[in-house]
Formats: sequence, structure tokens, C-alpha cells
Amino acid sequence: MRADAEALYNANQRGLFRYFVRAVGHAETARDLTQDVFVRVSRSVIPAAPEAALRGWLFQIARNLALDHHRSGQRRPPAEPLIDTARPASQDTSAEVNEALALLADVDRDVFLMREVAGLAYDEIATACGLTPDAVRSRIHRARLQLRDRLSSQIAVRQGFPMRRSGKTDPNATPSGTLPLTNGASEASTGSRGGGAPRASRGWGPGEQKEKR
Repeated sequence: MRADAEALYNANQRGLFRYFVRAVGHAETARDLTQDVFVRVSRSVIPAAPEAALRGWLFQIARNLALDHHRSGQRRPPAEPLIDTARPASQDTSAEVNEALALLADVDRDVFLMREVAGLAYDEIATACGLTPDAVRSRIHRARLQLRDRLSSQIAVRQGFPMRRSGKTDPNATPSGTLPLTNGASEASTGSRGGGAPRASRGWGPGEQKEKR
């Protein structure tokens, strides 16, 4: 059965919004771009395809919109920190995450965000980015290593911890736990039609859980 635009919106708008928030760094722009995805969908012939393939198709549209947004601005603007008012200390960490994401290659950033923020499977990301699932897996692994190294270095510098020559932080000084990709507070403020309470952000870091294929 062929899906319709409203069904696709209800199933995917929250994941698309979370992707855009991190891809462009601004919640208001993310909300506008999410709407733009479905404007394009409403003007297109929706493929008669399984749900996973349709999700990949939607995120292909989203990725093109995000790239167009960056090209139109000539450069990627500094990202606004996503502040959780219940946890004021998250402001610094969120800004550091945005800065670290902005330094990734575009494709590496997008496959990472689609996996870790939007929750897409490897084959869905492969469709969205024009890659093979194996290439997606490799790029996600590389992005995780680069982000982990940069963020641990930033935290160590901010807290005045000594750095080893290898670029790794002193293991006795590095804070434990995961480094959050915070979205919930910003998503709740957009007034999107997804319904229900915002889903908790996924953490990632040295203790990341085993991936689902």
C-alpha cells in the first residue's frame, strides 16, 4: 500500500527535527526545515516502498535541505547551545558537542546524526546518503572516534586536566559517563505535532551500547 504524506509526517517528523537540530545547530531553523521536507513530499510522488526505504528517502530529502542551507550561508554558522533549563550545566557540553559536530566531514556528520540522533538503521542511512551499509558502518565508527577524542580533550582543557602527548586525557581525571546529544528541551519548545512527551536523548561515549543492525 502506498503511504501518504500525513502518515509519513506522523511517523517521522520528530526524528527529522532531531536530525536538523544537530545538523544546522538552531532549533527554529530545524523546525522550518522539517516542514520543508514535507512540503517537498506533498509535491512528489511517494514511492511504493517498505517503511524502511521510505524513511531513507525522507532523510535523503532532509540531508539535501541541510546541505543547501549551509551552502546558502557560505559557511556553517556557530551553533546555538541547546539548553536544558533543568540542568544548567549542560549548556557548555551542548555547545562543545555542536562545535565538534561542525568539524566533521559532511557525510560523516550526517551518517552519525542519522544513527545516533534519529535512530535510523544502516540500510536506511545508506539510502539517504548514497552509500553501502558497510560504508555507513565505517563512517559512523570514524565519526565516533573523532568526536570522542575532541570532546574528551575539550572537557579536559575546560577543567584544567593535564593532557598526554597522545592527545588522550589523564584516565584518572576524565569524567565518567556519556556525552549527551541533548534535544529534548528544544524539541518540546517547538510545538511540533508529534504528540506525547519528548523522547529522552541518546547518550554515546565509551560505554555505548551494542548497535542494532
